[in-house]
Amino acid sequence: MKTVVIYNSQTGFAKRYAGWIAEAAGADCLPLTEAKKKDLSAYEAIVYGSWVCAGTIKKLGWLKKNIDTWAGKKLMVFCTGASPIESPAIEAAFKQVNSEPKMSQVKAFYCPGGLNYDKMSASSRFMMKMLLKALTAKKNKTKEDEEMIKMISSSYDISDKKYTEPILSCLGG
Repeated sequence: MKTVVIYNSQTGFAKRYAGWIAEAAGADCLPLTEAKKKDLSAYEAIVYGSWVCAGTIKKLGWLKKNIDTWAGKKLMVFCTGASPIESPAIEAAFKQVNSEPKMSQVKAFYCPGGLNYDKMSASSRFMMKMLLKALTAKKNKTKEDEEMIKMISSSYDISDKKYTEPILSCLGG
């Protein structure tokens, strides 16, 4: 099956997963900026990967805008984030995929990434710093608050090839 994996990555986690998926599936791999300039009609499967921030899959609108053009193709979305795979926050991101009837044909997957403060944009670093400051200053912190403080206090990487297995299985590879 002729497949393309397209990614939008801020700190490298979505790009890493896209590379792993493309390599295992024998697929082409393109950053979103290049994919926007290409005719993707020759592909039978299109996998789009991006990062999640505040429950929003970044640049998902691109896929939604083009979905009618790709009728009959196998369509998948994977998103990366700082949360572990069992986090309930992942459901918010998936609601974005499942919110419109035309998106019902798109299969969604989550691949834990991590945080890389060195590669984050200044605005993202600032947002994380403000969140950390607010959580740290909070009185009567919950267990979840304490876990979040530990999680966002420094960079970390929880990415693993094993999280690509459901995507590859869906591709038939």
